[in-house]
Amino acid sequence: MAEGAPVGRRVVLGLAALGAIGVAVGADVERAANKVTAPLRKRDPTGLADLIPGGRFEIYSVASNVPWVKAADYRLKVHGLVDVPLTLSYADLEAMPQTQLTRDFQCVTGWRVTDVPWSGVRLADLLGLLGARPEARAVTFRSFDGLYDESLTIEQARRDDVLVALRMLDGPVSHEHGGPVRLYVAPMYGYKSLKWLGEIELVDKVSPGWWERRGYDVDAWIGKSNGRDDEPV
Repeated sequence: MAEGAPVGRRVVLGLAALGAIGVAVGADVERAANKVTAPLRKRDPTGLADLIPGGRFEIYSVASNVPWVKAADYRLKVHGLVDVPLTLSYADLEAMPQTQLTRDFQCVTGWRVTDVPWSGVRLADLLGLLGARPEARAVTFRSFDGLYDESLTIEQARRDDVLVALRMLDGPVSHEHGGPVRLYVAPMYGYKSLKWLGEIELVDKVSPGWWERRGYDVDAWIGKSNGRDDEPV
């Protein structure tokens, strides 16, 4: 494929079929499919390649193009109503205590990926470094895609099953899955688990996120929101 050439229809259909195979055989094919699709996504100016299912996951983005950020170049800005604002590198996050979870990922559109291995820094541990001020009642997250944002209450953000994730599917978080660092909010629908995490701000109130401004519930508990009755994670 020529540099910058759009992904052709035949390629899209073939890779979509490869993604469907991942539903049956799991994480190994998921990662193999991602290796195949990654260079295609990177060179596709149309954004069409982002519609290719990534194995067991569907890959969604609200931006037509998301910058590729290497782990060595990654920076996470953490600021707002705190005593100690921080800018953290990927290595800084790796050096912090890591929490491992195996939990399902449930999308509000209905599909679920079961028993996904996740690993990263508990958001509660990260917030503990900052010295949150008493008026900090919520946390806003912003993606480095330039568009997407999300929020949690401070109580939700301090749950043990909310991670600043560096690894998933037994490897580093891929670009397609929101890497090098993403949010994982286990008990809530997937739109709360913001991809391409670039900024965390402590604020005085919850602000509806990108999808919530378009009709989804702000408190997105699995099976208890958005008119759905899915089994909780």
